[in-house]
Amino acid sequence: MGKRILLTGGAGFIGSHTFVALAEAGHEVTILDSFENAHRDVPGRLAQIVGQPVDVIECDIRDARALDGAFSGRGFDAVVHFAARKSIAEGEADPVGYYQSNCTGLINVVAAMRAHDVNAIVFSSSAAIYGNTDRVPIREDDAVAPMNTYARTKAIGENILTDVARSDPGFIVGILRYFNPVGAHPSGLIGEDPSQPPSNLVPVIARVANGELPELMIYGNDYPTPDGTGVRDYIHVSDLARGHVLSLEALLTRGQGHLVNLGTGRGHSVLEVLDAYQDICGRKLAHQVVARRQGDAAVSFADVSLARDVLGFEAQHDLRAMCESNWRFSRRSASPAGG
Repeated sequence: MGKRILLTGGAGFIGSHTFVALAEAGHEVTILDSFENAHRDVPGRLAQIVGQPVDVIECDIRDARALDGAFSGRGFDAVVHFAARKSIAEGEADPVGYYQSNCTGLINVVAAMRAHDVNAIVFSSSAAIYGNTDRVPIREDDAVAPMNTYARTKAIGENILTDVARSDPGFIVGILRYFNPVGAHPSGLIGEDPSQPPSNLVPVIARVANGELPELMIYGNDYPTPDGTGVRDYIHVSDLARGHVLSLEALLTRGQGHLVNLGTGRGHSVLEVLDAYQDICGRKLAHQVVARRQGDAAVSFADVSLARDVLGFEAQHDLRAMCESNWRFSRRSASPAGG
């Protein structure tokens, strides 16, 4: 039987795909978003995908009073919490703003949940909390060593939720540490379309392919990897969205809290991703190698055995599918009719 789910940050990249996955699983989903970092036409695009109107509450999670009002009378069964700021560079420039959004905002969400008897939350965390580790595959019991403000806010968020669950056995938490989300919905209607200049690899490649950027900067080609470029675990956003549905079901049907990595369990280098994208868009893309960025690990990919054992989760899409779906979306969003 479907449940009533509040999806904070549900108009964003991962949130919008999770909305579709939850709706297709039979849940009744309400999006709560401030639209500070999301496009206002996303709910309309989602309505096209799911074939029904989308319930949206415009609200900033930093506004505790407004957030409490958003919960009032809704009878939510659980929260899936995405709402956060996520630019590493912006976080270093504005740490206070990041702690307000990502930590105080989370506290406000939990306070509203407790005031309205909502006792289950899936939390969007990040593999960034592991820092620059040399151990791969990365396990959930590896040391947490965040290296920037954004990553520290995610680690603090995990601690907040863990402490609340420890104090109240009726409060259950699913913490999902994602690796590198890539791709878009097969419709091409939603995908990664950052309102700020992109820093993630695939959106940058897409903008080069669309002529919006002159070239791709590859930060270092002297790593101890097969082709010298950094290796990361890229996961299709649709797989990631399905992981949230499985996490929610573990909380609501089995009462089973958990903390798991969501990735594919294998890595791809920068040049592998570039080659795949060039093959899909049908041409070579300008790029140049520049100096390494401080703090970048040579190799990072997930140990995914716990997600498989606890949630029954396994990624289904390969690198080509990730790049194909991103290219389909980026061509649409770059066109005059796109969003």
